[in-house]
Amino acid sequence: QVQLVESGGGLVQPGGSLRLACTASGFTFDNYAIGWFRQAPGKELEGVACISASGGNTFVAASVKGRFTISRDNAKNTMYLQMNNLKPEDTGVYYCARPAGSTCPDAEFDSWGQGTQVTVSS
Repeated sequence: QVQLVESGGGLVQPGGSLRLACTASGFTFDNYAIGWFRQAPGKELEGVACISASGGNTFVAASVKGRFTISRDNAKNTMYLQMNNLKPEDTGVYYCARPAGSTCPDAEFDSWGQGTQVTVSS
């Protein structure tokens, strides 16, 4: 079955950096787009970034543009989110998710990881 496992979350000071990873199994990784979502306390789920199956196309939300970079290594079945210049408002649980097809962001994401906590605080 599809499994998505996030790692790399933690506590970081404002202005700091983290790199999240999502390791996938149970499907042919390079056939699918994949993306990151986050949910802050008391707020709705927000799409952060996604990347096409080949890695040739990426989407990054306006709220994180210029600070976050999404990438993937199809040989390792792993997707990454490099987060720089982190702000307190970036705090939340970050989820890896996979849609049914090879493109995004206009896609229905139907497989989800368990999430990893990111806390930005001094």
